[in-house]
Amino acid sequence: MSIETMQGVYPILVTPFDEDSRIDEESLRRLIDFNLDAGVHGLGVALGSEVYKLTEAERAWMTRVVVDQVAGRVPVVINTGANGTDLAVHYSRMAHENGADALMVLPPAFFPAGPEETVAYYRAISDAVPLPIFIQDVAASPISAGLSRRLAEACEWVQYIKVESFPVVAKVAAMAEEAGDVLTVFGGAGGGYFIEEMRRGSVGTMPFCTQPEAFVDIWDRVRSGDEAGAWDSFNRYLVPVARLTAQGAGLFHGVHKEILVHRGVIRTAVVRAPAPSMDSVTRDELGVLLEELYPDGEA
Repeated sequence: MSIETMQGVYPILVTPFDEDSRIDEESLRRLIDFNLDAGVHGLGVALGSEVYKLTEAERAWMTRVVVDQVAGRVPVVINTGANGTDLAVHYSRMAHENGADALMVLPPAFFPAGPEETVAYYRAISDAVPLPIFIQDVAASPISAGLSRRLAEACEWVQYIKVESFPVVAKVAAMAEEAGDVLTVFGGAGGGYFIEEMRRGSVGTMPFCTQPEAFVDIWDRVRSGDEAGAWDSFNRYLVPVARLTAQGAGLFHGVHKEILVHRGVIRTAVVRAPAPSMDSVTRDELGVLLEELYPDGEA
C-alpha cells in the first residue's frame, strides 16, 4: 500500500498459540480486528510477538495472515532485525514478498556492532528492500541521536526510529532535536511514557495490543489539547497493567495474553517455552485488576 508519513498508535500484536504451542490463526485474525475496531493507525509484528521463538516458515506465514486480515486498512510493520547482516536482509526480503508495508530493524545485539558496522548493516537492508525502515533502539544495542542521523543520511529507506532505551523520555527529546528533520520519531517500551514522549516530539507509539482503545483515546485527547483527560485514561487503564508486568522478568507476554483471554479476543494465554509461570499471588492480583478494568470481560 502507498502510505503517507506514519504516525499514531501502532500496537505490536502478540502471537496467539493453542494448547500445543501452534499458532492459532482464528485468534490472530480476531486480535487484528479487535485492534482495528479500536481505531489504531497501524499494526506491528515484533519482539512483543515472540518472533524470536517462531520458525522462518512461521514468520513468513504470520506476515501473510496479518497482511491478509488487515487488507490495506492500516500499514503493517514487520520486525526483520537479526544478529547477522545477511540474515536481516533475508528476513527483510521475506517480509517484503509477503506484503509488509514497513520494516522494524533491531541492530545486532549478540555481538553489538560499532558505528561503521551498524551503518553497513542498515545500508545493506536499505539497498535490498524498498520499504520504510524503523531503527529499533533498545537497551541491548542502543542507538545515539548522532548515529541515528548518520543512518538516515546514509540509507535511503531509514526514515523512522522507535526509541526504547532508557532514559526513554530524554532520548526521544534528543532524537527529535538532533535528527527530527531526517527521522520520524516513535516511542516504544510498552507506551509507558506515551504522553511525555508526544510533548517532546514523538508522533506515535508502538505499545502492547491488549488495550488499543485506551491508547487511541490518549492519542486523540493529547492531539486535541485535552491532556488532563489523557492522563485520566492513562492512569485508569495503563498504569495498573504496567505495574503488574514490571513485577517480574518475563511476565509481559503472559499478563497481556491473559488480558486478551479475559476480554474474549484470543482463546488461550499460552506463551512459547521457555517462559516463566505466574505465581498464584500475582495471578490473583491480575484477576482482581481485570474485573476492575473490564467487568465480565467486556471488550
